[in-house]
Amino acid sequence: MSEPEVTETAHVDVLIVGAGISGIGAAYFLKTMSPDRSFAILEGRQDLGGTWDLFRYPGIRSDSDMHTLGYSFKPWTEAKTIADGPSILNYLRDTASEHGIDDKINYEHVVTRAEWDSDAATWTVDAQVGDTKTPSRFTCNFLFMCSGYYSYKSGYKPDFVGAEDFQGQVVHPQEWPANLDYTGKKVVLIGSGATAVTIVPAIADAVESVTMLQRSPTYMVARPDVDKFSQSLRKVLPETMSYGIIRKLNSARGEFFYNQTRKRPEKVREQLLGRARKALGNEEVAKNFTPTYNPWDQRLCLMPNGDFFEAIKGENASVITGCIDHFDATGILLESGEHLDADIIVTATGLQLVTAGDMDFIVDGKQVDFSNTWTYRGVGYSEVPNMASSFGYINASWTLRADLTCEFVCRLLNHMRDTDTTVCTPRLRPADAHMPALPWIQDFESGYMARMMPMMPKQGDREPWTNPQSYSRDKKALRKAPLEDGAMIFSNPKVPAPSHAAAEGPGLQRSPTGRDTRR
Repeated sequence: MSEPEVTETAHVDVLIVGAGISGIGAAYFLKTMSPDRSFAILEGRQDLGGTWDLFRYPGIRSDSDMHTLGYSFKPWTEAKTIADGPSILNYLRDTASEHGIDDKINYEHVVTRAEWDSDAATWTVDAQVGDTKTPSRFTCNFLFMCSGYYSYKSGYKPDFVGAEDFQGQVVHPQEWPANLDYTGKKVVLIGSGATAVTIVPAIADAVESVTMLQRSPTYMVARPDVDKFSQSLRKVLPETMSYGIIRKLNSARGEFFYNQTRKRPEKVREQLLGRARKALGNEEVAKNFTPTYNPWDQRLCLMPNGDFFEAIKGENASVITGCIDHFDATGILLESGEHLDADIIVTATGLQLVTAGDMDFIVDGKQVDFSNTWTYRGVGYSEVPNMASSFGYINASWTLRADLTCEFVCRLLNHMRDTDTTVCTPRLRPADAHMPALPWIQDFESGYMARMMPMMPKQGDREPWTNPQSYSRDKKALRKAPLEDGAMIFSNPKVPAPSHAAAEGPGLQRSPTGRDTRR
């Protein structure tokens, strides 16, 4: 059966995919820095907010402070700087409404394919609309991917032996049922990341028991959910000024701490374990809270007011370190022989990761394989024209980098306007041809990143082919580095662009059918 025809095509200068933190921020910067460019947002869900609309598990909250997770242009005014999910969603809705962004969002538009045509200097983007999956088509000159790094269809679910034998309910946090009643139930939660550390204290008082089952320990960091210094500063300075000061202070403090974990890992390790021992005692920390790796080799888990430690000191919550042998009818049997009884098993096992959205990319009839491209400043991809992706930090707040990415994209657009060019393409220079191929993110061992690295572009050993996890470095590069750097090639379809690479180009593979011929 043939696919239904697209009867109408809409065109904008810039098409944004995703209406979460990154997409709303992108719209704001386009309106303020590049107001001459028309834009639209495609959002697959029925509401804006991305992560903060999707996840509904108990206790959902930020794991970064809202002075850095919030936008640079919109102060966070709530007292709690470690904020709950609904409060963050309201903040995003207020931002979109305040700046007229919500009128630009096309909801229930699930993007499936994007194709670049160099002759026309245009992206053609296909989407399916609503439950009927009605085909919709947009064209744009610049494509801005703000859809994050995980699939919204389902979370990551390892194949547990015997899972089909379990007679209770298995729940992934990404798909938390609205009517799930865990009151008085025995809950086993698999995982020890940010989600698990959030859920345990949120449900501990309601359940008969909740056991967090971890393969290996994670570093836990307690922090007040109310920043007293920021509260004091707000009383004597204008809101915008006080917010800006705290944002700079907190981002600098976070980067300093991260750098210390790289330079003096043993010292930082002992500091973190010392705080844990003070809260839980030597025996518990030795058994369940002493990681085998250094701090920030994997992501640290934030505990507002130390709530997770307080929960496991109570009667209902506990932590067990061990490996699963198999599920059975009544719970989980560990390799040690210990059995964990359960009415509900929560698999906080992470996300199903994707690159630049869960969709196909075609450039001049060739399928893009992002794993064979080189990252351009952590924003673009070699030989992929007029496209940028917003991806935050793994060691700091997402929005710090998202804001910088938006500023950089606007710089590109304004430069093309001023130079009367229509195409910008990252391309390896002759001197870059033999760069070592390094992982997109280095020195980070978390499981979800290990699963993601094979999908992502490579980084090199020189600018602009690096992806530093450093806000201070990115501020200089994305705000101030010359755009005419010999690697970003500006051109018009009428004027052939300089060729530094082979005709096929890295990351491009001929699609089985050649150029897309659908209408």
